[in-house]
Amino acid sequence: MDLQRLYSKNAKNMKRSAIRELLKLTNKPGLISFAGGLPDPNVFPTEEIAQITAEVLADEGHKALQYGVTAGDPRLRKTLAKWERTQGLELSEENVIITTASQQGLELISKIFIDPGDTVIVELPSYLGGLNAFTSYRANLVSIPLDDEGMKIDLLRDKLKELHDSGQMPKFIYVVPDFQNPAGVTMSAERREALLELCYKYDLPLVEDTPYRELRFEGTSPPDLLSMDDRGHVISLHTFSKILFPGMRLGWTIGSREIIDKLEVAKQSMDLCTPPFNQAIVLRYMERGLLEPQIERVIGVYRKKRDAMLKALETYMPKDPDIHWTRPEGGLFLWVTFPRKINTQEMFADAVKQDVAYVVGNAFCADGGGENAMRLNFSFPTEEQIPEGIRRLAEAVKARLK
Repeated sequence: MDLQRLYSKNAKNMKRSAIRELLKLTNKPGLISFAGGLPDPNVFPTEEIAQITAEVLADEGHKALQYGVTAGDPRLRKTLAKWERTQGLELSEENVIITTASQQGLELISKIFIDPGDTVIVELPSYLGGLNAFTSYRANLVSIPLDDEGMKIDLLRDKLKELHDSGQMPKFIYVVPDFQNPAGVTMSAERREALLELCYKYDLPLVEDTPYRELRFEGTSPPDLLSMDDRGHVISLHTFSKILFPGMRLGWTIGSREIIDKLEVAKQSMDLCTPPFNQAIVLRYMERGLLEPQIERVIGVYRKKRDAMLKALETYMPKDPDIHWTRPEGGLFLWVTFPRKINTQEMFADAVKQDVAYVVGNAFCADGGGENAMRLNFSFPTEEQIPEGIRRLAEAVKARLK
């Protein structure tokens, strides 16, 4: 059977995740991996989850093991709306839909907004899962570079005017404003305000993907874009994967009632409902006030690992003015750039021979660039592995600089 003849144009446009493919090469004994965006399994609250799971089965197993409503358990939606109100947001459960982690939120947003050939504005670099979701619907991605304060608003302003004048206005703008994946930078309050003003001016939705916001190690958080928006333009994606653990595959999306209703309709044909059993477990976990101390525990562990990686980079990386890295105030990642002569895709095999792995920079760059950059994850390797892994990586870099 000629399957290529039968596949849809969307299916033919799908691409394998570069990170998932690279991780297949890192399953090697003794290898220290900075590649995946994995949380530290040692911070998972296994005992509390085991106890709550048993209680859910005993108390409401007949309901929790049944199909649920598409928008999510109303109790969990109310609890999340209440939790967000502590962050200064005035929400009701009708502003919240439960998703199979935030990645499903990206897929649903793509499904309801993108027609083939539509333009979507993204950061440069940007989250690979977002890029893959948008391109699977055949979006045309337009990239706006970042600096240490996030997306460069002056370049965005010029690009929006150009697109407007040519009749090619984007369907939405996509940003990861807090401890950005992959760069680790946080968008400043001034740029958030300017970004929103541009969305108002051109009547554009703004997709705020914020899985790491709660994981701040130092400094003060700028207001989240959702709380700054008083006109219903922001759609905000959240997940339990980084603040609790990813195995539940639970997230939530916040937006206007009209957008949440459309997402619910799109979700009905996708999975009917997010697992009610998982929702019931997380609901009890939150009701007992366990989430906040869990986040504090995660912050304490990741802060030490971030510090260990920054110290190791200072110690082992060659003293070259063209080698520099971001210094995130939270999250899971930092971004390293090298001289143009170093191609991190070509260097990857050398690094694996040194028993260390990373993610190549061009995986995150919709414009095809990023060949001389890499993303490093500090949440998964142990605090003891990080200095040795960076030392090995530096050896591969030094060999390429000769």
